[in-house]
Amino acid sequence: MTSHHCVRAVTLSAALFASILAAAPAGAATHRTYALGPLRVVHPWIPPTPNAAPTAAGYLTITNTGKLADRLVEISSPAAAEVEPHHMSMAHGIMSMRPIMGGAAIGPGQSLTFAPGGDHLMLIGLKRPLTAGQHVPASLHFEHAGRLNIEFVVEPRPAATASMPGMDMH
Repeated sequence: MTSHHCVRAVTLSAALFASILAAAPAGAATHRTYALGPLRVVHPWIPPTPNAAPTAAGYLTITNTGKLADRLVEISSPAAAEVEPHHMSMAHGIMSMRPIMGGAAIGPGQSLTFAPGGDHLMLIGLKRPLTAGQHVPASLHFEHAGRLNIEFVVEPRPAATASMPGMDMH
């Protein structure tokens, strides 16, 4: 194979790879990431809600890349009357959920994950149903880093968590 043919083969391969990536479903490999000082907020999302649902659960991961602890002390969104971090636990086969009082701590070099089946951000007093594809603004206030504005994306629950017991909080 001549050098001209090698260059052409590499160019065609690169073009084919780029077209495959472009055809991938939107969001398949990318998640929104936000940063505030040493804090990184990744993949804020909310499952769609039924029409009359008064609440929704929000999910995301916050990573503290710094050397000092921080704390998520307040969350707000114009989509709900209030937003609270909630802790879920199981005891004797009974699931319970309660607000995390005093804020949610994020140690240095650690991550705080709000995910289906565990701790989550509870949006209380929804002002309207949340539908797939919608973007829901929110503001996270941290004790040290300050305020960070983010957007939750309303997206269907991953198949692995769609049938988890106790996950229908509406």
